[in-house]
Amino acid sequence: MKEPAIRRRIIADKSFKTIVVLLAFASILPMFFILFFIISKGISVINWTFLTHLPKPVGEIGGGISNAIIGTLMLITVSIIFSVPVGVLAGVFLCEYRKGRFAYFVKLAIETLQGIPSIVIGIIAYIWLVLPMGSFSGLSGGVALALMMLPVIITATEETLKLIPDSLREGSLALGVSYPRTILKVVLPAGLSGILTGILLSVARVTGETAPLLFTAFGSPFMNFNILKPINTLPLMIFNYATSPYTEWHTLAWGASFVLVVFVLGLNLFTKVVTRKWKVQF
Repeated sequence: MKEPAIRRRIIADKSFKTIVVLLAFASILPMFFILFFIISKGISVINWTFLTHLPKPVGEIGGGISNAIIGTLMLITVSIIFSVPVGVLAGVFLCEYRKGRFAYFVKLAIETLQGIPSIVIGIIAYIWLVLPMGSFSGLSGGVALALMMLPVIITATEETLKLIPDSLREGSLALGVSYPRTILKVVLPAGLSGILTGILLSVARVTGETAPLLFTAFGSPFMNFNILKPINTLPLMIFNYATSPYTEWHTLAWGASFVLVVFVLGLNLFTKVVTRKWKVQF
């Protein structure tokens, strides 16, 4: 090959690498802009009073978001209680009986559920729970978030269990262990890292959801520990305060946004640590 052709190939190779690096940097640049904007606007509001006090009425300066923080944690707990057992068992079913006709329809239903807009899920939870109960509640909000978490948990469980060698199952069954105990004592512990990762990712996905909570949890300016009553959450507080005409509420909305972003980023970082620490090599 002639020297000019080699030079052209080297230049084309370096140009392609440069373009790839620039495009990769451009893809993450919006995230840094968003983080910078939220931090610059919200970090000045953060203090102990802001995190531990209730919101003030209109016209009063100060206040905090303690009820929204507690409400967010309550909704996440409720959604985990509803979604994790169902999601993990459904993932086990799809992995163990993947060739059956019923498994095909279950897989199709999960893929469809994953594509349903969150506001539609909120309306469904409103019809299922809010109307029969006669009031908004944290329970209905938790159910709505659980429906959104299910596809992530099921998919993560199924894909993780597929990676587990069949020799583990066969060895357990050969020793006389029953099939249910083999799944519970051998298969699931071996795939714990991937399953836990899916659970944490699903929590991170729904933590910032607002649309379904407008039809379910609704929000409340008071501290409420009863899941059968309306409760406030960080996304709801941000939505209500950001759309209000009051400057003081806009400032609180930026502070709540900062807290929510830090929580979601921390959850994602914790997911990465858990994945690396508990990863099982086969």
